[in-house]
Amino acid sequence: MDNKIERQCEDNDKEDSEGKGHVIYGIEDNPPFYLLPIYALQQTIICISGTLSVPFLIASTICAAELPSVRAKLLSTSFFMCGLATIMQDIIGTRLPIIQGGSGTFIPPILAMMTLDKWKCPDQELVGLNTTEGDAAWMVRIREIQGNLILASVAQILVGGTGLIGYIVPLIGPLTIAPTIALIGLSLTGVVIQFSQFNWGIAFLTLCLVLIFCLFLEKVEVPFPVYTRYKGCRRQKIRIFFIAPILYAIGIAWLFCYIFTVTNIFSPNTQNVTNYARTDTHLQVLQDSPWFYFPYPFQFGVPTISGAGFVGMFAAVIASIIESVGDYYAAARISQVPPPPAHAVNRGILIEGVSSIISGLLGAGHATTSYSSCIGAIAVTGVASRRVFVTAGVFLVIVGVIGKIGAIVTLIPEPILGGLSAVLLGLVTSVGLSTLQYVDMSSARNLTILATSFMVGLCLPQWLSSQTLTLDTGSVELNQVIRVLLGTASFVGGIIGFMLDNLVPGMYSTILYFHQSNS
Repeated sequence: MDNKIERQCEDNDKEDSEGKGHVIYGIEDNPPFYLLPIYALQQTIICISGTLSVPFLIASTICAAELPSVRAKLLSTSFFMCGLATIMQDIIGTRLPIIQGGSGTFIPPILAMMTLDKWKCPDQELVGLNTTEGDAAWMVRIREIQGNLILASVAQILVGGTGLIGYIVPLIGPLTIAPTIALIGLSLTGVVIQFSQFNWGIAFLTLCLVLIFCLFLEKVEVPFPVYTRYKGCRRQKIRIFFIAPILYAIGIAWLFCYIFTVTNIFSPNTQNVTNYARTDTHLQVLQDSPWFYFPYPFQFGVPTISGAGFVGMFAAVIASIIESVGDYYAAARISQVPPPPAHAVNRGILIEGVSSIISGLLGAGHATTSYSSCIGAIAVTGVASRRVFVTAGVFLVIVGVIGKIGAIVTLIPEPILGGLSAVLLGLVTSVGLSTLQYVDMSSARNLTILATSFMVGLCLPQWLSSQTLTLDTGSVELNQVIRVLLGTASFVGGIIGFMLDNLVPGMYSTILYFHQSNS
């Protein structure tokens, strides 16, 4: 019997290249019980890789960068929320194979909001503050983020519930999408520096490892014995480095930090900047974290709202809606099913709004949005089963509930996060730029619109943040609204691209973009 199975596997070796891009398990199919967790775990890992940096960025923004216990709570809440949102989207929303993850789109308006005078971090380091003062410093800020996120998400529900998205989408083309998404990554270069400055060597090592796994080893195939429902036993070559390059890079860089820690190459002196590259800097948080952590509404207090915060969050909601609509069509195309009808798109946006409200209530500090990387993985694995993605959502909920997992992740040294952020934020920029493939870039009109959107989107927020003078319109609330809006690069660039693309005569590329992306 063993020889027979071996011959069958050898006969199937020559078929490894066949059926690439073919969906093995369609949306309505159910993989065998022994393969289901494997497929689901793969999507879970991809989501964790993308969501990982968002809670860390929020923690640094709310003056909790030096409080590992806060980062652990935010991380656990974030994973829990991503799992819950995924389950809701796949069962109630578009019913397409989609993973919902933490949205980095909301980071720029949060940063702009926290630059207001009343939210600037205290001069004294939080490490030196007692517990009560430290909690007061970050809790009031996270509550402000929660309240405005909830209010902006209500508007998202209205957009999806009333079908308004159907009227907005035809007006949004690549010249709006490109600056809106690309400027999210470009405006966060300071975050990369903030994490990397403690040890540029480790940050560069992490960056190089990600590039090696993503670019040089991406297509390296390692043979593994597998069993598929159509071809039985076979020896299939799997691109293992393509599956989770981010986690591989983190693991290896973390190992280097551990070696340098036990050999004291990284100084144990807390006054030395290399201390933040040590693996034992925040070790106490692992011991203090509970085994189980259940996020609950208002765990950080009653959320607060402000006009400036709401407007900034609403601008991020619009950008998130645009991104999600594109992902819905991409998921349908890769899964080899018809494009989602208008009512399914509206329902998906509505569910994202509901999920974001729950996220605000729980205190995750960010909304949830569809993950393009998880959709792209369908083309590689051939697995588009809705049950797989629901199972992945369950896995994410479990990861969020087990407090020790969140605590372990917070032990990742800051320089590793710096190198990781350099790649992930750069990918956000490149995703935005990729939409320009549908635009005639030899057109002076399109080049001018794009150039204006990018330059004004970058320059105006930088100038505003460098000014000590306060805007004075006669209304304190209006001053804050203007400052947050003009301080958000993605909003400034996106609104300029939107207005010029729809007002300046020329070839209208919006219809072409959605037509080609759906076909």
